[in-house]
Amino acid sequence: MIHARALTRTFRVKKEKVEAVRGLDLDVEAGQLTAFLGPNGAGKSTTLRILTTLLPPTSGTATVAGHDVAAEPAAVRSRIGYVGQRGSAGEEFRVRDELVTQGRCYGLRPREAAARADELLDLLDLAPLAKRTPGTLSGGQRRRLDLAIGLVHRPDLLFLDEPSTGLDPKSRAEIWQHILRLREAYGTTLFLTTHYLEEADTMAERVVIIDNGRVIADGTSEQLKNDLAGDLVTLTTATADDAARAAATIGGTAEGTTVRLRVPNAAAALPECLRALDAKLVEVVTAETSRPTLDDVFLALTGRSLTDDDIPA
Repeated sequence: MIHARALTRTFRVKKEKVEAVRGLDLDVEAGQLTAFLGPNGAGKSTTLRILTTLLPPTSGTATVAGHDVAAEPAAVRSRIGYVGQRGSAGEEFRVRDELVTQGRCYGLRPREAAARADELLDLLDLAPLAKRTPGTLSGGQRRRLDLAIGLVHRPDLLFLDEPSTGLDPKSRAEIWQHILRLREAYGTTLFLTTHYLEEADTMAERVVIIDNGRVIADGTSEQLKNDLAGDLVTLTTATADDAARAAATIGGTAEGTTVRLRVPNAAAALPECLRALDAKLVEVVTAETSRPTLDDVFLALTGRSLTDDDIPA
């Protein structure tokens, strides 16, 4: 469904070359729900713009839905949908009229466009809003309209750029219910970016992490967390000296009276740690374990957080 090889995009900023995408290789099979993650400036938006034909690559090749993005952009656009971060609907059109117009732009006959509009209105619970204009809709309702616009021509592949950004938790949950319902109804391949790591963790079948224009991790969320981060064991001790002795005994790092240790299986490792520290007469005050997050995976790979905002755009 998506095949990108040695994809590169170079920009010039103040007479200097800046490579936003550096020889990126990526394959996404039909039917997958893939989350594309990375910090600000990592190359996510540039990659998305290349794959959706909005930006030409400097070098390399990309085939989307069976068509080359550089040689056959019109064919690519006819097979994909794109929901950007900003609203897609015109402010003056009524909701149903907007969907009918979009359908006509994609070559549907008037009767087909009207039927498709009504189908999407029902599927996305927008039918009661059909005669309203976008300016009167809530944030969650507008995003559902954006989804409908992206799907009006029945694309095989839907790109979602931060689909739930700026929404309250309830609206975010509702948007995801609709996204998953759409996938179940149409079998659409979904490729999304999000800065809500818990969305990628719980919703995506596959997580691709990009940094400095290159893919640095690729797999299921559980695979990445197990292989690259590990569980976290956190102990507190009576004194800072005890914490230093604990770190020397079981590994990890000591900060004040807190000791942190990454292990493959915290449930199995914790009893062993406590027995070893008891033998050294180290007093442990509290002990807890936690599963890793995708941010922990990125931290293990790069030494910084996925949510860092100090990376140049």
